[in-house]
Amino acid sequence: MAIEKTYNMIKPDGVRNGHIGEIISRIERVGLTIERMELGMVTLEEAEANYGEHKGKPFYEGLISYITSGPVVKMVVSGENAVATMRKLMGATNCADAAPGTIRGDFGLTVDENVIHGSDSVESAEREIKVFFGA
Repeated sequence: MAIEKTYNMIKPDGVRNGHIGEIISRIERVGLTIERMELGMVTLEEAEANYGEHKGKPFYEGLISYITSGPVVKMVVSGENAVATMRKLMGATNCADAAPGTIRGDFGLTVDENVIHGSDSVESAEREIKVFFGA
């Protein structure tokens, strides 16, 4: 198996509600490595670059407003099957569908405030890492 990198972000609701430590612990407990981590704000430019494929959709403006509303924790996570492992750890995007024991199942409030973002493919991870951490 090849080591993959994925991009993950603890969203404003996860930071605001004090879930940073538990989320980091869960990532480390499954054997993944946090290679880089930064607490900070998502700029409008980063948000637009990351969510550009949704521009024009009804939820786009709200998404941009939400993701730039407060501090986030940006992370590069690596390990074997890192993308799939993180997707499983996070749970379904809609918190109502997320299994107990997943990050979203345990901490998510709504489909909009679902605690954590994660790349859905290695290609997306490469693009998102460049958006949030540069080349």
